[in-house]
Amino acid sequence: MPGGAAAAVTHGPRDRSRVALTFHLGPHEAGQDLSLAHQLLTDAARLSAPITVFAVGQWLDQHRDLVPVILAAGNELANHTYTHPALTTLPADRVTAEITGCRDVLARLAPTQGRYFRPSGTSTATPLILTEAGAAGYRTVVDFDVDPLDYTSPGADTVVARVRAGTRPGSIVSMHFGYPGTVSAFPRIVANLRTAGLTPVPVHDLLT
Repeated sequence: MPGGAAAAVTHGPRDRSRVALTFHLGPHEAGQDLSLAHQLLTDAARLSAPITVFAVGQWLDQHRDLVPVILAAGNELANHTYTHPALTTLPADRVTAEITGCRDVLARLAPTQGRYFRPSGTSTATPLILTEAGAAGYRTVVDFDVDPLDYTSPGADTVVARVRAGTRPGSIVSMHFGYPGTVSAFPRIVANLRTAGLTPVPVHDLLT
């Protein structure tokens, strides 16, 4: 039930050797070609490195066959708005519609999922976004503290280096499906985390 504004988190506890690898999934990240999405999910399962997938609701509804593939290996699904607008440019009623639209898709396609919300088009949740997320039933809005800017296609080596340089215990890393450099970087990212004594876990495990 709604109970006031949601709280924004950028990282989990710094005194535990866990990190969360989060990925945005939607029309901007995957389009109609799901080969990269399947490759990333295959690698996550093979490496036993669960990820949290912040999905765009309208797109996910059109590609619902991907839902069991995402969840099969212990990954987590969460809310990344319904159509992926620049949320900070919208009035309150449109913000609400974006949050609840995706919330309802997740409730239908993956009833045990959808604990968390991440806004689109901004790296930081505004007070309006936190208020509307809280009204939609979310207690936590998940921002991040590591952004390798993989959506600028800097190449796999750069993505690997930026994640390695920025990640520490409790970090939440923001990445995207649909970029070849990111997908090819993923196994090295996981290997580097483990070399540093860090364990990739879903956001829910990081925060609880």
